[in-house]
Amino acid sequence: MNEQPRSERGGPHASGERSTAADSIGVAITGDNARVIMMSAQAARQAQEVSAPPGLANLPGSASGLFVGRDEDLRRLRQMLAREGEAAVTQAVSGAWAIHGLGGIGKSALALHYALRYRGSYTVVWWINAASTEQIVKDLASLAGTLCQDWAATADVEQRADVEQRAAWALLWLQWHPGWLLVFDNVEEPDVLRHYFGMLSGGHHLATSRRSTGWHPIAPTMALGLLDPAASADLLCTIALDGQEPTSAQRRQAEELAEDLGYLPLALEQAGAYLHQTGTDMAAYRRALGLMLAKSADGIRAERTIARIWEQTLIAIEARDPLAVTLLDTMAWTAPDDIPRTLLAQLAPDAIAVNEALGVLHAYNMIAFTADRQGVNIHRLVQSVLRTRTTTEAGTSTYPPGRREAEEAIAQALPDEGVPATEHTVPWERLLPHVFALAVSTPAHTPASPESACTFSAAAQYLHQQGRSAHTIPLRTLELAQWEQVLGDTHPATLATRNNLAHAYESAGDLGRAIALYEATLAQYEQVLGDTHPHTLNCRNNLAGAYDSAGDLGRAIALYEATLTQYEQVLGDAHPHTLNCRNNLAHAYEAAGDLGRAIPLHKTALAQREQILGDAHPHTLQSRNNLAYAYTAAGDLGRAIPLFEATLTQYEQVLGDTHPDTLTCRHNLARAHQAAGDLGRAIPLYEVTLAQREQVLGDAHPHTLRSRYNLAHARQAVQQRSAATSTTAADLPQPTTTD
Repeated sequence: MNEQPRSERGGPHASGERSTAADSIGVAITGDNARVIMMSAQAARQAQEVSAPPGLANLPGSASGLFVGRDEDLRRLRQMLAREGEAAVTQAVSGAWAIHGLGGIGKSALALHYALRYRGSYTVVWWINAASTEQIVKDLASLAGTLCQDWAATADVEQRADVEQRAAWALLWLQWHPGWLLVFDNVEEPDVLRHYFGMLSGGHHLATSRRSTGWHPIAPTMALGLLDPAASADLLCTIALDGQEPTSAQRRQAEELAEDLGYLPLALEQAGAYLHQTGTDMAAYRRALGLMLAKSADGIRAERTIARIWEQTLIAIEARDPLAVTLLDTMAWTAPDDIPRTLLAQLAPDAIAVNEALGVLHAYNMIAFTADRQGVNIHRLVQSVLRTRTTTEAGTSTYPPGRREAEEAIAQALPDEGVPATEHTVPWERLLPHVFALAVSTPAHTPASPESACTFSAAAQYLHQQGRSAHTIPLRTLELAQWEQVLGDTHPATLATRNNLAHAYESAGDLGRAIALYEATLAQYEQVLGDTHPHTLNCRNNLAGAYDSAGDLGRAIALYEATLTQYEQVLGDAHPHTLNCRNNLAHAYEAAGDLGRAIPLHKTALAQREQILGDAHPHTLQSRNNLAYAYTAAGDLGRAIPLFEATLTQYEQVLGDTHPDTLTCRHNLARAHQAAGDLGRAIPLYEVTLAQREQVLGDAHPHTLRSRYNLAHARQAVQQRSAATSTTAADLPQPTTTD
């Protein structure tokens, strides 16, 4: 377990972009890390000039050609999308439509067949997995990679920042080239689409979601119902009889079975696949199922229907290939989309065994393959039912089927430790949805797992290195619970995780929880490891930083001073942790208005870091940023602004354009321009910074509030100047004239 010392203290944190220059533009994208991405004028021109090849689409390649009973729904959908040219005021979006319904009802199938039937009416048809905001960004990036050959050539080595650049480019392209269709599949939160629907008005948006509420400000909705009896029987016969004409007896049996299955498309497809694969008679299948379901068409009935079907299907699958059942149970605990074959390969003796097992599952309609066939998709309703199949022993709790296998497979798929996160961005980003799915689906009363705790820790550490500490809270919370059970409340690993969770809360702006957790953890560190252990000192430094962030400078400075003295005694004057604390103390002095102490201390910290860490180390850059900030506070803008500009350039090169420390420096540069009276440069920086903070940190985060205040103050200054210069000549004393 690695102790995480507190990130360096700097000026007020911000999220923003460089001041708008003549050769660049900003494009806003959303995601787990919402960004305003700067793009060169050359790239923007390319987005305008590149044309799509005829018929460009990325529709799921594993989709079934079967589609019955939805012709009227397709007609209605086409009618709505075609007539949405000018939206009424009550409709938030023009050219957008959302399909909602319970799991397994056929929402994605309807959207897919709409896209297939009318693809000739669109310049581009692009399918987007909208289960998460991050996935939306990735799928938009894939559109850019398809359109732009320069990016397509480097698709295998893409980095996170590159993905965001591609997504921003794709949005620009869509703005320049109307006539497209974007399909947002499996939307969990309708509000996520507001940004895209608002900025893209030259085509049609089609979304599918199980959510029936929350759409009124986004798009009109169409509730999708169950199949009618005749269409349900048609679907069963087509799959079970492989397209052969049913006899009158078979047709009657199909109608009876369809009624038992509640006319739920997913249930009908899976029952039909079972009948086809096993050659079972429909009447015999009905008797084996013994369905006794409630008559209400709700989610509970759907799950019961699917569960009853599987009592037969899983027996048949296991008889053909036991590994297939193991893989299916494992996939119940991952994210539903793009489960890598390499992840599942951890559970099999070789790739051939995995491929054969997946082939069996596909034959029984339990899974689908991604377009490149390198990943597997599983229906969310299938996962939900699988997770309820628990195994218990008298008086004890144990793992549900597949849970331990999922934990082990994900743990083995983690990138190697000790390698910089930037070198493993692509595998990490593909693995993260499955780690989070593992976290949120953790069953109650299951034994603690050191393996899953290590997985959550590794994923949280990756996010921390990416500047996304605020998003680690659910991972850190579960990791802490696991260590408390396995190692006890005061084990060093437990304390380290508690310290890291406090840091995550602080990064999210929740200082109340952060301070309370830091204080409790520090007291335990002092009891367990002693007053001067490096981990104790790190926690004390972090607590002082939280006091500083909360504005309690009296406590912060006293604690920093005591901790710095101990660092110097225990670790030496030039140890990185000593330099961190010295930097933080200088910042606290500065915040308290004691620039006489702050500036010399900043200079000392900067000189030591340049000598020990090098000119471009992130900690060196933070010291340089903080010295420039102190110069600003002292009114020495002639030194502050050039130092901020040089440091910002280095940040962008070393950490990237959107790292939190880069954003801090950019915000501070805007502040320095404002202090110099250059509101023409300050206001654009503040505007972009505020937009990013609202997206990344939330509307009420302290840093967002600071940006909003600074922007309002700058705009007020412009208004005051305008009022002062609007005084007319008539208002001024008139010179006298003589004859």
